[in-house]
Amino acid sequence: MSHTQFVNEPKSFVADAIRGLTACTDDLAWHADPGYLTRRTPPEPGTVAVLSGGGSGHEPMHAGFIGRGMLAGACPGLVFTSPNALQIDAATRAVDAGAGVVHVVKNYTGDVLNFRIAADLAGERDIAVEHVLVADDVASDKGTDEAGEAVGPGMRGTAATIAVEKICGASAERGDDLATVAALGRRVADGARSMAVALRPCTLPGADEPSFDLPEGQIEIGIGIHGERGTERRDAMPARELVRLLADRILDALRPADGDRLIAVVNGLGATHPLELHLLFGELHDHLTHRGLIVERSLVGSFTTALDMAGASITLIRCDDEILELWDAPTDAPAWPNAPSRRALAPGTTGPSSDGGTMTGDATGPGRPDGRPAGRNAVGEWLGAWARRVIDEEPALTRLDRQAGDGDFGTNMVAALGRLDLDALRTASSRSQAFAAVSDAYLGHAGGTSGALFGVWFRRLGGAAAESGTEDLSVVDLARGARSGLDAITALGGARVGDKTMIDALDPAVRALEAGVGNEASPAAVLSSAAEAAAQGAEATEGITARRGRASYIGEAARGVIDPGALVMAWLFEEASRAA
Repeated sequence: MSHTQFVNEPKSFVADAIRGLTACTDDLAWHADPGYLTRRTPPEPGTVAVLSGGGSGHEPMHAGFIGRGMLAGACPGLVFTSPNALQIDAATRAVDAGAGVVHVVKNYTGDVLNFRIAADLAGERDIAVEHVLVADDVASDKGTDEAGEAVGPGMRGTAATIAVEKICGASAERGDDLATVAALGRRVADGARSMAVALRPCTLPGADEPSFDLPEGQIEIGIGIHGERGTERRDAMPARELVRLLADRILDALRPADGDRLIAVVNGLGATHPLELHLLFGELHDHLTHRGLIVERSLVGSFTTALDMAGASITLIRCDDEILELWDAPTDAPAWPNAPSRRALAPGTTGPSSDGGTMTGDATGPGRPDGRPAGRNAVGEWLGAWARRVIDEEPALTRLDRQAGDGDFGTNMVAALGRLDLDALRTASSRSQAFAAVSDAYLGHAGGTSGALFGVWFRRLGGAAAESGTEDLSVVDLARGARSGLDAITALGGARVGDKTMIDALDPAVRALEAGVGNEASPAAVLSSAAEAAAQGAEATEGITARRGRASYIGEAARGVIDPGALVMAWLFEEASRAA
């Protein structure tokens, strides 16, 4: 069975995509025979034109970089297949404005041969062509022989290509001659090195299997942008370690001196989220700064892809004032950022510490209760035990939410409760402050619907504790606070019993508390009854079709799954019963 993709027919995949691309891009024209793209607006007479190309599947490179200030045209081949010489020759003739054409070529055998033949054909028509070869991938570097020549075909051309295209295009736009444009391109190419890693391989349109097998929990280091497997396979590792591994290998090849200036590119390979890419850049910036290097400019996004591969590459480029001037020059190319970085700032330092502790600052501020020891107390023990349980059960909560929602419930719970100092919470001297700390953690760190509703719930419990005026939180106070919290979150979220939400556990628990208070039962008995009612309510959500929350979006597909919010609320009352 074929991999699921948006495809009409595999053989028409590239042509169909180009049809859509040209329809949504103002200054882009497709010349179907023999097959190349150019600007609709021709270059100014007497200016140098920059032409590139290669196999499709790397978009937005190269077609997305056609525009004033970058490429005059590009030649797309079939997926991961170089364009042919006649395509390149026709494109060269089309973009020539009388001052010659610079070919920017990635170092793959097919690309190199076909661009070389096309340059010879252009020469027969008296069109001057300069050839800039991009070979930046250190994973494919096999060294040099005794004569100093590269062993094998040399390093592959990858993400540094877009930097060469940008600098050459800006040089041509400012009116430089052919030799100058090419020399600048070679300077950038010579001073650029890259390395990539895949978390998941790509699958070609119509293929039944991915380009290589990669077991779950492993990563492929040193992959190529045509779906080639890498040079090394390792177990998945934290992003910080992975960035250092890639960056150090690049730096070993680039050999910058202390204080050298760099352009740093973090590039997605097709299926990597911007959050992940920015995380990688933050780690890269820190590491380069630690190494004594200056990050003058940054570029973060998916620019040189390998179809739907999940992964990223890092490219480091030496720069000077002239390169930076050209890097900063404006371009109309649609895939180049319209607000690119003019300088790389140090990443913020207000996030969680690397050891998972609380944020720095006042230890009695939001997210941490008053830590003065006050011996054992039921509320602190209750909340601490419950928070620990929720944190430990995050994988199970996430699995439930993936079946019945969007998969973020477990991480939202940990984002809040992980901010708490649980030892301090268990020994908190103030019941109201303990509830307030949990509330603040939810309201300040969880986000989403669950963060807001749990935050309000605990805020109302804290209010009831503060109003009691006693050291102990009575069951009467707990019932009053629970009712206040239930009414508040019902008003906020609109959910009712039977909607497959936390209300299905909370409402019966509150009713049990109120009934127990009216019957003058013992606190332990009242809390045990509430815990049992909450558990039954949570279990009942398994047979409910959701009418509220994210689970409502998938309807019957969520039937048969216990709502994770109801389950967590049931755990809360269970731990209260134990603490009593």
